[in-house]
Parts: sequence; C-alpha cells; structure tokens
Amino acid sequence: MTAATETTPAGLSEFIDSARAWLSTVASPRQARPWGEGSDAVVVFENWTPEQEREETDRRRDYEKAKFDAGFGALTWGAEYGGRGLPIAFDLAFRRLEAEYDLPQRTEMFPVTQQLIAPTIAQWGTEAQRAEYVRALLRTDLIACQLFSETEAGSDLASVRTRAVERDGTWVLNGAKVWTSGAPVSDYGVAVTRTDPDVPKHRGLTVFIVPMNAPGVTVRPIRQMTGGSSFNEVLLEGVELDDSYRLGPVGAGWKVALTVLAAERLDSGSLGLDNADQAVELARNLGRDLDALERDKVADLVCRSFVQRLVGMRVAAAVVAGREPGPEASVGKLLATDTMARTSETVRELLGPELAVRGDKWGTWAWTEHVLGAPGYRIAGGTDEIQRNILAERVLGLPREPRP
Repeated sequence: MTAATETTPAGLSEFIDSARAWLSTVASPRQARPWGEGSDAVVVFENWTPEQEREETDRRRDYEKAKFDAGFGALTWGAEYGGRGLPIAFDLAFRRLEAEYDLPQRTEMFPVTQQLIAPTIAQWGTEAQRAEYVRALLRTDLIACQLFSETEAGSDLASVRTRAVERDGTWVLNGAKVWTSGAPVSDYGVAVTRTDPDVPKHRGLTVFIVPMNAPGVTVRPIRQMTGGSSFNEVLLEGVELDDSYRLGPVGAGWKVALTVLAAERLDSGSLGLDNADQAVELARNLGRDLDALERDKVADLVCRSFVQRLVGMRVAAAVVAGREPGPEASVGKLLATDTMARTSETVRELLGPELAVRGDKWGTWAWTEHVLGAPGYRIAGGTDEIQRNILAERVLGLPREPRP
C-alpha cells in the first residue's frame, strides 16, 4: 500500500484486510459462547493479586509490542514515533477488528500509557523527553500511571498539596497521591505538584515524570469493598529529581494536567456497555417470563445503552473530522456511570436474593462484583459533579459556582 492510496476508502479496505490477516496469526477469532459457558465475570475493577496483575500486564504488553512492530500499534502517529500517520478512522477500524479476536485483556494501564501519557509528553516534553519516552510508551516498553488525585484535594485537582521544591538544581518532592491505578506495574508516574504556594492555585503547579523505583517512592495497595486492590496510595517522601524530569514549564502544570484529563474523558464514554449487554442477556435467559416492572427496567437499560453508544459515535466522528469534541465527552462520562448504575438496578430486580447469596449457579453471584464496583466510576475519571459543572458553566453558560 502506497502513501498516496493508504488514506482513501479503498486504502482503508485494504488496511482492514491486512490487519485481519495479521490478527489471525497472533490470536483466534472470538467465539460466541452459549449462555452458561465460559467466564461469567462482570467486574468493574479487577480483584487480582499483585502476581496476577503483573502476569496479565505482561501478557498484554507482549501483544502490544508485537502489534507495534507489525505496524499496527501507533497508526495515527508520525514515523518519528514508529507510526504511519494515518487518520483516526484507521485506528478505530483496527479496534473494531481487535474485538473480534481472543486477545489478552487490555487493562486500564494501556489506555493510560498510550492514549493519555504518551500524547501529553509529545505535546509538552522537551526534544530529549520525546525521544526517550514517547515511542517507548506507545510500544509499552514503558508503562505509566497518573499521580494526580489527593485525599485533601477531593475533586479539585488544582488544590493538590504535594510539594516540589528546587534545591541547587534538584527538585525534591514530598506528598501523597491516592486512587492510583497500576502503580505496582508502572515504570513511571506523571505527578502534579505544587511548586509555588504564593500564587493562585492554578498557576502554582508543575508536572514531573517520576520513576516509580526512585528512592522515596512507596506504593501501598488500597483494599476495596469488593475484596480487591485495584487502586493504590503512592507516597513521595524526599524524592529527588533533576530538572530533566520536569514536564512542561514551571508553573504551567495545570495546562499539562488538562491535556491528560481531556484525553481521559474522551476514552470513558464506552465504559459499562459490555456489562449492560450481559444484563440484557441475563433477562433473556432467566428461564421465566419477566413481570411488567422487570420488562420496564430491561427496556430502559437497552434504550440508555443505545443513547450512550450514539454519543460515543459523535465523539468518534468529531475526532475523525479533526475537531475537538464539545460537551459530548462529559456527557459520555455521565451516561457511562448512569448505565452502570442502571445495570446494577436491573440485575438486582432480575436476580433478587440470588444476587446476595453465594452459590454455584452461573451468572448470579458474579454480579456482586458489578454492584459493588460500579459506584466507583462516579468518582474515577472526573466525578459526576465535575462533569455537570463543565456542562453547566462551559456549555449552558450558567453562573459559576462560588469559589473561595
């Protein structure tokens, strides 16, 4: 395929054929399994042991490296990063093809690394940083996590208290980050810190690339009510970094952080749809007729899932057209958390006591993982309240909330 023909509709068709041929060499086509066979897992946040998390990460990492080396791993990126400079439509087409194959699970760390951190370093990094990190992140030679949230800051990222103080050309970081996914398997973390406490909070922030094995970095798993530890607290105690680890100008950390957050919200609109579909299949396979209330719950879930998919298509269309999505990104996140909540409500209605009593029946007790985990996404990736504020203030033009 030549550069001149690669981006045409015919080029896309040829690309899909070549991608399918390559995928067939590394994975088997996904088989539709009859109800009651295979895994009935409907988790929202994985409950892996540290060993399992490392094993699953390494399995997907091997696949991502093979995909990159075959020319399918950085499709929209330039040749300097190992990409092919193709339109986003090619990337979306490849993702649809991947869904047809049994591949290692793409855990949260991979979109964080490839779709959040790599583009941020490409935009804000120095020439040396771009050369060192971007290609390695896209290929997943390196895995990265976000060191953003803090308990004292709540939903207000600009209120972070982790300090970075410069001493004789060395930055010293002290503070604590929380709700960090993938910290035990990450090579680097991107940390938002406060470097100037005497200016308005949005202006006194600076971002650093923190080696997770640096002296003074401690990772502590956080036990969830589901029983697992998908999140972590990361302590930064006297972590010394030279200026080569600073990402973006001093004091420009808020703009750097927004680059990450914008990408995060773009990727969140499809959350929960697979489990919603599974709940609908549960309704079809209960072995009894549904009553009027149950039918209403299932129909409502089907309709809302469809609306969420339509909003996701609008976001994708905006990206394909080279436009920044408008309110759709925030709407998509709100719809995703609403879909998760209504999935839980539907399953509770359908299963009744079977949901809460542990037994061996396929597709029943497994739903406790979803019911307990789904509320977490009202916080993760930007709280529902923050998304509503964005829509109210930036889209509808309503008065801003009072801010001290």
